[in-house]
Formats: sequence, structure tokens, C-alpha cells
Amino acid sequence: MDMAVAGGTGAVGRYVVSIARDRGHRVTSLSRSEGVDLVTGRGLREALQGVDTVIDVSGVRTLSTRKAVDFFTTTTRNLLTAEKAVQSRHHIALSIVGIDKSVSGLYAGKLAQEDAVRHGDVPWTILRSTQFHEFVPMTISATSIGPMVLVPKMITQPVAAREVAEALVEAAEQGPRGRVADLGGPRREQLAELVREYLRKSENRKLVVNVPVPGAMGQAMRRGDLIPAAGSAVGRQTFQRWLETQT
Repeated sequence: MDMAVAGGTGAVGRYVVSIARDRGHRVTSLSRSEGVDLVTGRGLREALQGVDTVIDVSGVRTLSTRKAVDFFTTTTRNLLTAEKAVQSRHHIALSIVGIDKSVSGLYAGKLAQEDAVRHGDVPWTILRSTQFHEFVPMTISATSIGPMVLVPKMITQPVAAREVAEALVEAAEQGPRGRVADLGGPRREQLAELVREYLRKSENRKLVVNVPVPGAMGQAMRRGDLIPAAGSAVGRQTFQRWLETQT
């Protein structure tokens, strides 16, 4: 199968590319570093020539609802337009568990993305997953102020990025199925505790301060709204096992 991966150099995308190639698929990675701009559409149609399936794991780092919605709406429409032009047969989007419980910030952007996919002209699959284990060091990097880390109060059920990638490649092989079962990790955790574990592993003495995020997004984080419902798919690797693999 000929696949293209939007965001193929990111946390999940690099695994998608590697796993798909290991399974014998021909894979094109779509990123600015490889001459493709999802926002402007530059290079998209040329890169998708002959591609059967597009897996979209692209993303943007922002807390702004407007910027998130603009990014995901624009990039998804550009992808779908190019896919239709080259007659691609399957569009797969990675989304986030629980986003319909908090329509602001990044979650609003992902809802807009899902809506564009559902109403597009290319047969589709949507997989929602929880945050990846890599979300913990990203949180530390983004919220450190001097000797402190301001960690949002959040119940999470982190999943291995590689396992998400495996699920996406399997979805590509199975063909369009609409909204598939959500995917979460094997254990519910408090984000602040995971941050502390990561800091201890890296011998970092920063003080962890648990901070309630205001608004609907913060409430969703604290209530556990971003946890998969019963019957969802469950990953294998715990955060603790993942942490053991980090140097």
C-alpha cells in the first residue's frame, strides 16, 4: 500500500512511518522539512501522487482556541482537497479522547478537524487516543519557571506513542471504518505524580506545583473527562515501563 503521513517527523508520526515501512508499505512523510506545507498546501498534491491512504498525525502547540481551530480546519481541508484530486481512498485522523467535553483550546481544534473529516469527500477513519507518555517531558519543558514546574491538575491515562502508531497503521490496512474505539493506556494516573517520577529519574530537583487550569478545559482535566470510556482499547506499556527505557 502507498501511504502518506502528515506530521511524519513528530512523536507519533515517526513511529507510523517506521512501522508502516517495516510492514512492507511504501511511505511518504509530509512535513515542512520535506518540502510540504500543510497550512499553505504547498507541495501537497505532488507528494500525494499515487498515495492510497493518508494518516494525519500533524499538530500545533497552542492554547488559543482560534489558532487551533484555524490550523486543523485549514490543514485538513488542504489534505482532503489534494487527496480527492489524486483519488486517494482513505483518510485517517488521530484525535484526542474526551474532546467533546471541553470545546476550547486544542480540543476545539481537534473537534473542528473531526468535523471536516466527517463532511469531506474522502472515506475516513478517526482514532481518538489519550495523551502519550511523551506528554510528561513536554509538560515539564512548557511549564517550568525557574526551580518550579507548574503542572495542571489532571487525571490522565497515558499511552505509548508507538502503540498509537501501530493502531493507525492497522486502521490503514483495514480500510475506512468511521469512528473506531478510543485508545488509552493501561493505568489511570495523576499528571503531577508522573512529572515527579520523571524528574526523579532524570535527577532533576525542580519543585512540582499542582495548578488547577481555569475554564472548561481545566474542569475536564480534573474530572477525568479525558479518560476513555468502558469498552475502549487499552495499550500495554505503562508510563513506569516507558520511563525505564529513557536515558
